[in-house]
This record gives sequence, C-alpha cells and structure tokens, in this order.
Amino acid sequence: MKSDPSTAAAPLRGAGGALSSSETVRVVLSPAAAAALLEEAADHLVVHLDFREALHTCERAGQSLSNYAQADWPVGTSLEVKCSLCVVGIQALAEMDRWREVISWVLQYYQVPEKLPPKVLELCVLLYSKMQEPGAMLEAASAWIQDPDNQGLPEYRALAELYLQQVLLPLGYLSEAEELVVGSAAFSEEQRLDVLQVISIARQQQKHEHSDSEKDQKLNQEDSFHKFLSLLMLLRRLWDSAVSHFVSLPFKKSLLATLILCLLVVRFDPVSGPEKQQNQTRGTKADLRTSYID
Repeated sequence: MKSDPSTAAAPLRGAGGALSSSETVRVVLSPAAAAALLEEAADHLVVHLDFREALHTCERAGQSLSNYAQADWPVGTSLEVKCSLCVVGIQALAEMDRWREVISWVLQYYQVPEKLPPKVLELCVLLYSKMQEPGAMLEAASAWIQDPDNQGLPEYRALAELYLQQVLLPLGYLSEAEELVVGSAAFSEEQRLDVLQVISIARQQQKHEHSDSEKDQKLNQEDSFHKFLSLLMLLRRLWDSAVSHFVSLPFKKSLLATLILCLLVVRFDPVSGPEKQQNQTRGTKADLRTSYID
C-alpha cells in the first residue's frame, strides 16, 4: 500500500522547540513521502495516462525537494528522486505537446544548466532533436559540456558525443564541433579522426552550397539583363521602323499623321481641362480640313 505523502511530511522546528505563529513553516518531504509522490506521478503517467496530474504531482514534490539541503536524509537520495521526478515531468510535458516548455521547466529546479543530471540533459537533447529544434538546447548543453565538474563524470563522453551529433553538426556549428573534439579528452584518437573527417565533409558541402547559391544569383542577374537588353533592341527596331515609315510618306500625309499624333497627346494630357481640350480639338479638325483641301 502506498504511503500518504501528506502524513509523511513534517515541519521543521527551530532550536527552541515549536515554531511560533510569526515564523515561516517550511515543509520538507521525508524519503518515504518523496518516493510515494514519485510512484504516484509514474502511475498517473503510465497507468492512468493522466499527464496533467502526473506533471502536477512532480511539481509538488520538486518544489519541496529544492530545499533538500535542510532535510535530515542523504543528499544523494534527494538528488536521485528529484532527477526521477524530472524525467516523469518531461515525459508528461511531451505527451501534452508542451515539449517547448521542457528546458525552462527543468531549470526551475536546478537553476543553472551545469547542475542538470546527465540523464535529464540526455533526455532533453533527444527530445528537442526529435522535434527538429536542436537550437533550443545549444546554450544549456554547451554550458554543461564546458563545466569542469561535469568533465569528470562517467557519463561525460556519451553526452559529449550526443551534443556533437544531435546539436552542433545539425546546426552547422562546425568550428565549435572541431574545437570540442580536438580539445576534449573524452574522445579517443580514432573517434577524433572520424569526427574531423565528418566535419571536413560538412564544411566542403557548405562551401559547395554557398557556391551554387552565388552561381544561381549571378545567372538570375544575367537573365534579367538579357531580357532588358532584348526589350531595348525591340524598341529600337520599332522606332527605326516608325521613322522610316514616316519619311517615306508624302508631305501632306506626314503632316496629317503628325497632327493626329498631336491630337492624341492633347486628349490624354491630364493637365489640360475639358474646355481647353475641346477648343484644341475644334482647331485641329479645322486645320485638318484645310490641309486636306489644299
């Protein structure tokens, strides 16, 4: 039978006995209460598929375990329970399609990325990588990898490889990847050579893609220039044809064509008023009749 977390928690007492009414009562979970909440959260997650309640249970336990230093039970046990609660909470958030909140939700219990447990960091990297958002883990994972205290952990090598494969390389951070693999003792000589070869191939692909992009841009510019040049040549041919046509006309017909052209310009002149256009039209018609009679 599960123990009741509410009965397993006890208030801290000061050196003088019971706390007075003016003192703040801080509740710290006992090992039995924390384990019970962890088991309850796991049941909500796996058995009942109640992801919201599973997350709520993890948050209740996590807020109390943040004060584990004041508890009278081993720190290591507190950290293990808090890590397990975070794992359950991450899965609950993912099930509710709230995976974007995962890294910020976890950091509220660990404050800084360097203090994240390896299991929690691994789960976060895999989650964001699967959702094709590796950039969300770039800052947190980089801080964890560069922390000297973490470099002595047995899980460091696996997490360094995961960070390299799932974050740096997909994002195209080739210089950072090269710096990591060369400067870290976590990689063997064979692994270092393999990764450097992958980085070299990726760098060549980047240069090739950049070169192709420049070529496409240049081709588009040349195509636009050729189209513009063709248009100018067409207009020139039309103009030459029009000029030669007017030159070949008799004098009276040329004059008539010129007057008609002037009439069209006046009719479509937006500056001219209606009365002015009418007077000019009458005068032009009279000139046309006179010219034609002559």
